[in-house]
Amino acid sequence: MKFRRLMIITIGMLVVPLFVQSCDKKTVPVQKTTENEAVADTKAKTVKLPTIIELGSKKCIQCKKMLPIIENLTEEYKGVLSVKFIDVWIQENVAIAQKFKIESIPTQIFLDKNGKELWRHEGYISKEDILTKWKELGYDLEKLKKS
Repeated sequence: MKFRRLMIITIGMLVVPLFVQSCDKKTVPVQKTTENEAVADTKAKTVKLPTIIELGSKKCIQCKKMLPIIENLTEEYKGVLSVKFIDVWIQENVAIAQKFKIESIPTQIFLDKNGKELWRHEGYISKEDILTKWKELGYDLEKLKKS
């Protein structure tokens, strides 16, 4: 079962980018990140912040539902939380999906301020659940935002 799921995802990663290239290329309001930028952002910042990486696609229905949450987190927690959206259906980002070994999208990966993975979630997750999980992981974002 896991092998079948992996094969479907792999085939999708190979075929979908070809389809996406033929579609119109709207920009996502959230910061687009390449693999090098993702690594640099999570490892070499002067001010190290906890990071949430949303691995998804502009075309995925569940990812579209996540987009307002990701945009809100980006604005509301600027300077407290680093928020990245990576469209894994874009050819140059396929390697990131492979690096993070994602099995489905959307996938949210929570990283500590040093870039160590703390937790990951597959599928839709509410803003409230994201904030609750960060608090469980030792990052009270509301408290940090106020200080």
